[in-house]
Amino acid sequence: MQGQTAQRRGQRGGGGSQAGLGRAIRYLGHQRRLVLITYGALLVATVAQLVVPQLVQNMIDAVTNGYRAQLILTQVPAAFQPVVTQRLGVTLEQLQSDQTNAESLLINAALFIVVFAVMRGLFSFVQAYMSERVSQGVAFDFRNEIFAKIQRLSFTYHDQNQTGQLMIRATDDVEKVRLFIAQGLVQAASAFILLTLTLIILLMTNWQLTLVVLPTLPVALVLFIVFGALSQPLFVKVQQRLSALNTILQENLAGIKVVKAFVREPYEQERFEKAAGDLLSQSLKVSRTFAFLFPIIFLVAQVGQAGILYFGGQQIVNGTLALGEYQKFSLYLIYVFLPLAQLGFIISLMAQASASSNRVFEILDARNDVTDKPDAVALPPIQGNVEFKGVTFRYFGSSDPVLKDVSFTAQPGQTIALLGATGSGKTTIINLLPRFYDVSEGAVLIDGHDVRDVTLDSMRSQIGIVLQETNLFSGSIRDNIAFGRSDASMDEVVEAAKAAAAHDFIMTFPDGYDTPVGERGTTLSGGQKQRIAIARALLLNPRLLILDDSTSSVDLVTEYRIQKALDNLMRGRTSFVIAQRISTVLNADQILVLDKGQVVASGKHEELMEQSAIYAEIYHSQLVGDAAVEDADALVQVQEAQ
Repeated sequence: MQGQTAQRRGQRGGGGSQAGLGRAIRYLGHQRRLVLITYGALLVATVAQLVVPQLVQNMIDAVTNGYRAQLILTQVPAAFQPVVTQRLGVTLEQLQSDQTNAESLLINAALFIVVFAVMRGLFSFVQAYMSERVSQGVAFDFRNEIFAKIQRLSFTYHDQNQTGQLMIRATDDVEKVRLFIAQGLVQAASAFILLTLTLIILLMTNWQLTLVVLPTLPVALVLFIVFGALSQPLFVKVQQRLSALNTILQENLAGIKVVKAFVREPYEQERFEKAAGDLLSQSLKVSRTFAFLFPIIFLVAQVGQAGILYFGGQQIVNGTLALGEYQKFSLYLIYVFLPLAQLGFIISLMAQASASSNRVFEILDARNDVTDKPDAVALPPIQGNVEFKGVTFRYFGSSDPVLKDVSFTAQPGQTIALLGATGSGKTTIINLLPRFYDVSEGAVLIDGHDVRDVTLDSMRSQIGIVLQETNLFSGSIRDNIAFGRSDASMDEVVEAAKAAAAHDFIMTFPDGYDTPVGERGTTLSGGQKQRIAIARALLLNPRLLILDDSTSSVDLVTEYRIQKALDNLMRGRTSFVIAQRISTVLNADQILVLDKGQVVASGKHEELMEQSAIYAEIYHSQLVGDAAVEDADALVQVQEAQ
């Protein structure tokens, strides 16, 4: 319930359908200078674009006026020229000027068109490059914030969210937001500037014809709002189904050996095809929506164009509109309908970005169940005293506790062994110690400090952990051993590897400690990975050592060697050991026997054999295994003697 509540809070944090997109756009504030350059270049390019129709009118006027002057001055007798010029409303000097200057005006207008075209191209390049740079910067910020937040989020969150879905949000969803900022937002700004300035010019040029165009704009605005509202939920479902597809792919690749071993390729193929089919179906639904939108937008534009042709034609016939002015009006009219044509593309990008930004902010707004308190202090160098005081723990706020009123104390330097059946609560105890989860009731104390009162980094840096599930990272063997201490010297790395019985097999590789480790350590055997993980923990030289069934993936001979090394290394450290075989914990200072989340017995081996029936049962059931370990001990001694 806690995790679900956190998730709901994260969703509310994303806000409504457009709130997340608004928050994403505010990330442009991180790059104010680049944004100003981008939209400044856009403004200049748009103004350069708007000058061209006026120059075209000048060219047409120069041609028509020059032709008219040439016709009158050469074809009309001189005696009748004053009458003709009077009826045309021009003077003879104007006609002579039009005839003389027609060619120069035509050349000048053409040159200016070229100049403004070059200017528009130059500033359009600047705008396109800078908008791409700005959008990549926003994506960079998003991805870093998402990764940092995922790193900080508690295990409760990760337990309830699939890896594939988190990967999609950090990659594809961020890319959708980036595309809108790089293209959709710029096109929306360009459309607004172009439409506003064009309408002003048209009103100043011919307000009667402009009134014919204006009714189409509210229709376009309504289309923008309606299709935006309809398409945004569709894109949310597209991203959800893409996440489901990616989850199947990620799980399949991670478990490819299991899939092949159990001959489940046909089943996994069927799962993938179903998820791909769901994604295809949803994508086609989006396509149908926009296939319906674009014809409507073009219909609106064509209706406006038809109105201009009719009423403009009437004005030309009546002599109130010159051919050059009509041509200029027609070109400016394109700049009115161009934003309408871009409307569908802008809506598509905006709807996708809106859906994706909300999904991104669900992660960024997710509540972390395990955080540093405002007044948390750094944990001083620890001595190793650990106390559980009445600890009860429930996963996700479940009503059934995993641990119930667990209390025990570990003195500095003691080895505490945890035994019990699967699900008895052993792993939960060691998860509470480094505060991977917070207790539901009670307290966990280290040297008298409640772990909730100290900073996480200062505490965890003093705890060495080897988990049951061994995770190695791509890089060299040395990098993996020094994962917790990147500044460790080579001698320290080798010493830790020797202590973990890993040095000998590492040196059998041609590159030794520089041997690359494949993804998740696939180039190493289970036992080799386990020993490198132990070396990684030992390099920290921790005062607290946690070994979660750390010899589960090794053979008996290797287990014996590791156990002998660990016996020496655990001396002087407070160590918590989970082991499936009693033989590995017989010499523990304190053995805790757990059953159904409760400590049902505690003490040393001899005491428990007399006092705990559960412990005695476990011990007797493993006598055969203990005999095998003794055989392994003898085998090692023989090998060493040889």
